Amino acid sequence: MTDYSRPDLRRYLGGTNHMLTIASRVRAWVGKRMLARAMKDGFDLSKLSHLPDHMYMPLRRNGVDPVPELGQLRERAPISKLDLPFDLNAWLVTGHAEAREVLMKSAGYSTDIRHLLGQAAKDETGGLGFTDPPDHTRLRKILTPEFTMRRISRLRPTIQRIVDERLDLLEKAGPGADLAAIFAFPIPFLVICELLGIGEDGREEFQHLGTARFDVSNGGPGAFDAIAESRSFIRAAVKEQRVEPGDGLLGMIIREHGDGIDDEELAGLADGVFTGGYETTAAMLALGTMVLLRDRSHYDAMRDADDDAVHRTVEELLRYLAVVQVAFPRFAKEDITVGDASVSAGDVVLVSLSGANRDSSLGTDMDTFDPTREPTPHLTFGHGIHRCIGAELARMELRAAYPSLSRRFPSLRLGVPAAELEFRKHSLVYGIESLPVTWD
Repeated sequence: MTDYSRPDLRRYLGGTNHMLTIASRVRAWVGKRMLARAMKDGFDLSKLSHLPDHMYMPLRRNGVDPVPELGQLRERAPISKLDLPFDLNAWLVTGHAEAREVLMKSAGYSTDIRHLLGQAAKDETGGLGFTDPPDHTRLRKILTPEFTMRRISRLRPTIQRIVDERLDLLEKAGPGADLAAIFAFPIPFLVICELLGIGEDGREEFQHLGTARFDVSNGGPGAFDAIAESRSFIRAAVKEQRVEPGDGLLGMIIREHGDGIDDEELAGLADGVFTGGYETTAAMLALGTMVLLRDRSHYDAMRDADDDAVHRTVEELLRYLAVVQVAFPRFAKEDITVGDASVSAGDVVLVSLSGANRDSSLGTDMDTFDPTREPTPHLTFGHGIHRCIGAELARMELRAAYPSLSRRFPSLRLGVPAAELEFRKHSLVYGIESLPVTWD
């Protein structure tokens, strides 16, 4: 029986006599207590080595397309129940309007999952993605000025230099080379290292951690181990920059904010920049090239495309591929109505970005790739306060890479039959293991 005399519950109820309000607040309080009790009883996502098979459905694809079940679910119910372990009440949002609504309503949700992690994983998890206001507001204000168009435009020559250098190496490797390994993955990695101000030492070690942190095939242990390792690397970089600030983002923030941001917070921000800007853009470069090569006219069009045509193609690839398949999980802090569904306080809400981007409300034939399509309000970069802060940097890299590749290798084609390509399974960021290519 609930003890209504408890001080914390009395404060939460606020002394109101309105029965509907009391019922709503009791549910919210119970939801919070359930999550707290789950943690107390040893519920630790970082140690969950196996997930129920049905939970992988939003992460499964046929080639680059989400499995048909996701679209069928969206047509039946754009927000629907999803069974999770430990009796957590969860919802999967697949409709575009509903997804946009959830992503925009920051006040009603929390993205801080640290209460569901063991202490070791909890210490390594943070940054903007897993932080709520007011901390999120303060930290984003520190980071936002570094991602204005004026500031990131200074990277345009660096990006083009990196693209050209990787094209040289692709040519040197010769026909049969792996475009993913030589071109797609190094470009965003090197750009992020330049942006952060990370030197040559240790870059190779740092690079391999980017992919592992998104792989949930074996549940949480592998992903959280990779997060911990990359965070340790960044902590060391922050300490070095604190002593001698460089010209990159870390040095700029240290010079401008000093002790206003501590090392752990700065490492969290830098880790978020790495997380959001490396694996995602690498996946886009590899998968986007594969999609363009499926229809030679699309690939050939990049060679002499003007800025507007390149922009449309990049936006359509971002919508169509939606490499970030599911947004940060949201925990409802209060009873909320989403579409026709009643979400209770304490419920988990998962937004399928790949599903929302294929919603027919955005236009006709949304399951097809059409580079002549006018850009849609896709959710590939998220929406609201957690929208990807590096979206314009990613666009800048894609706009430089695709046309440069098409001009340098006009006869480029897949080096193996498309059916032999191996895609990632059960990864929050969808991608391809390798992309062998050849040319005349």
